[in-house]
Amino acid sequence: MNTPLPHPPASLIASGAPRFLFFTGKGGVGKTSLAGSIALRLADGGKRVLLISTDPASNLDEVLGLSLSRTAVPVPGATGLSSLNINPEEAARAYREKIIDPMRTILPEAALRSMEEQLSGACTMEIAAFDEFVSFLGAEIPAYDHVVFDTAPTGHTLRLMSLSRAWTGFLDQNTSGTSCLGPLAGLEKQRELYRASVEALADPKRTRVILVTRAQKATLKEAQRTSREMTALGILNQALVINGIFSATDHRDPIATGLESRGQHALAEFQGFLQSLPVYATTLRASNMIGLEALRSLPDPDTGYSSPSSCDTESPAWPDLSALVGDLQIQGHGVIMTMGKGGVGKTTLAAAIALELARRGEKVHLSTTDPAAHIADAAGAGLPGLTVNRIDPAGETSAYVAEVMASQGMALPPESRALLEEDLRSPCTEEIAVFRAFARAVAGGKERFVILDTAPTGHTLLLLDATEAYHRELGRQSRQETPEEVRELLPRLRDPRYTRVVIVALPEATPVHEAAALQSDLVRAGIHPWTWVVNQSLAAAGVTDPLLQSRAANELPYLREVADLSPRPPVLVAYQGEEPSGPGALKALLHLPSPVNA
Repeated sequence: MNTPLPHPPASLIASGAPRFLFFTGKGGVGKTSLAGSIALRLADGGKRVLLISTDPASNLDEVLGLSLSRTAVPVPGATGLSSLNINPEEAARAYREKIIDPMRTILPEAALRSMEEQLSGACTMEIAAFDEFVSFLGAEIPAYDHVVFDTAPTGHTLRLMSLSRAWTGFLDQNTSGTSCLGPLAGLEKQRELYRASVEALADPKRTRVILVTRAQKATLKEAQRTSREMTALGILNQALVINGIFSATDHRDPIATGLESRGQHALAEFQGFLQSLPVYATTLRASNMIGLEALRSLPDPDTGYSSPSSCDTESPAWPDLSALVGDLQIQGHGVIMTMGKGGVGKTTLAAAIALELARRGEKVHLSTTDPAAHIADAAGAGLPGLTVNRIDPAGETSAYVAEVMASQGMALPPESRALLEEDLRSPCTEEIAVFRAFARAVAGGKERFVILDTAPTGHTLLLLDATEAYHRELGRQSRQETPEEVRELLPRLRDPRYTRVVIVALPEATPVHEAAALQSDLVRAGIHPWTWVVNQSLAAAGVTDPLLQSRAANELPYLREVADLSPRPPVLVAYQGEEPSGPGALKALLHLPSPVNA
């Protein structure tokens, strides 16, 4: 049965577009491709367009074939289109300089060092990126008719959008100057800009949010949750794009029919949600969306594929997931972290590894730091010896605030206690609380296997790189000695006998190159990945459908790249006709037929 397609994405702007367009959704759904395609179409129509990535793990550079920075540059081959990338680290450096430079002739050196220390953590990276974000949203930019935002994965996006309210409220209430961001003077100048950004986000004449999803239950569920939370924030001008809808042409191919059926069932299950918004759709492409030509073709049906010869789709004979679990078991208990770009299947693989270790009689704890994770759905019912939890930001923050107030706060006079309460209302407090929970989870590897389904790459690196800053922040707020698990976090992560990092990628350009950059960053931080897993490989699944065969043939160069990058023989996981959710399906991932020899 062919899937009836709603309007193509080009219809989003057929009758005109508001000034600000946001593309958001779960990692890996195609936000960057769609944002680039719409921005390019607007520019080709004679509009002046600025395309911005606010994702710490952005792949906009690769899609456009440019090296982007925080300064807008024209996109060659696209008259009227410019682009930039809000990089958190670069934004933080600029933000620190903006705050500290005016003080250099006023304050002594010791005070300046103290300010730099306060402005060196992940909190500053986030507010600095936000500071640049609102400069495009809350101010007039006469050089551009439209600003298109390729936003970060859902959890980060929601936080970014809600921050405009959080920071504005915090500025209104905080009079002590004790913010974890340093002197409030640096933020006071932005007060009106923050207020303007709140108004712009909620103004349907100026802003439209495009939720991007796939015809998959997990991504549709995420889009529905995002829609509800944005509605609660007053962001009502929303639309939905279902990206990559697939219709089988070879119905003898079980992967093809399974993929089509999977999509149909997912769309049927979320009919109520689909009827609540304007819906647009694209068909699955045979190749990756890299380059302007590919972006321009995105709204049109893809017929540019042909069936490759059988030798073009043979996959390498790599170990399977069961062999990986066996090797991990031999290594003994400790921490296992699945890391990679959003949408590559870290949650599923972490759950499969945890369930198999527990089935083999090991004590296992499975946890996640990803604010947009669905790990409970993936893991299903547990086994004896297996515990599962999610590091919940709201719960961790509440517990942390209560602990600080009960320890330090109880001994303070009323005025000082009120100042501490003000400080703890800062959005930075959530980051500190989640970091502490992450450190506790890592500490559990002394006694059992701890499987951590970590956040998307950019967030994870910020979390790991900020360890020393969090040491200082915990001490400043709680006035207590740094907890042992926080002091020992980096040594544990750097100990290959204690921590094994499994890099997860899809056999496509952006996930592989993103994972390669992640590996380089980890090595610079003294953390050496253990192995790679390439997930959802069509080449390993033996597909016969023409479109899927074309996609399988396109995987092979990236599989060769992974073979060169992985410290150990990498693992190949074949694409599944059925969505791997629940213990039975997860177990099947570990016992797939061996792929064909190359």
